[in-house]
Amino acid sequence: MLRLSSRFLRTKVSSVKDLFTKTSSSYSFTAFPVNPTIQKQREKAIPCDFLKWSSLGLYRTSRFATGFTPLQPKPLDSIIDIERAKDKSAEDLATIWDDYHLGRGHIGASLKTQLYRLLEHRAADCRYFVIPLWKGSGYATMFVQVQLPHILVTGLEDYKARGTQAAPYFTASFYTDFAESKDLVLIRGDIVFTSKLTDSEAEWLLETIQSFYLNDVRFKLVERFNKEARNFEFKDVLRALSMPLL
Repeated sequence: MLRLSSRFLRTKVSSVKDLFTKTSSSYSFTAFPVNPTIQKQREKAIPCDFLKWSSLGLYRTSRFATGFTPLQPKPLDSIIDIERAKDKSAEDLATIWDDYHLGRGHIGASLKTQLYRLLEHRAADCRYFVIPLWKGSGYATMFVQVQLPHILVTGLEDYKARGTQAAPYFTASFYTDFAESKDLVLIRGDIVFTSKLTDSEAEWLLETIQSFYLNDVRFKLVERFNKEARNFEFKDVLRALSMPLL
């Protein structure tokens, strides 16, 4: 479903260095103006009727998206040489993309176009979710916003403390430049606060978030969170991830 960077040594692709631009290592996010229509959609109230969430507490505000300035990654052609990439097979391009990001403080991944379209469709009216991230002897709860082509993740406790001023711990951007020609969507994840997440934790979050949106059974929990908050039970998420009920 999700093709994440391998942790074993792969056969080197000779044109890796040629494919990526010299400025690609200075990848950064910048703000961009928001269309008024999109802004209204982003200000739509999220589910906030969490009376059964005694272990998580209540949100101080019913809006989340307004606290995240929209993020715009550098265009793909500032990271890789698009013309050279066009000559690569989807498999080779995905391998080059994954290997390039390995060990650079980012996450490289890829997704089939059909799965991306499904993610896009389901996130349209189910943008928000909560994911428990196991840390030592317990878990930290992450609050997730899927607003493609971006995914943003922050800590639930930070969101409760700072409301719409909470900053993301982790962001992921989806590049659809080769969606039609190669049936391939490239994904780049960036850890905003390395003090909050490790590379492996961010990688796990990216994979897990997508599993809840792309797996029919798990997606029922996402729908319930967004549309039937009174019936949402966080312990169902823990069970889905085989985590203990603390």
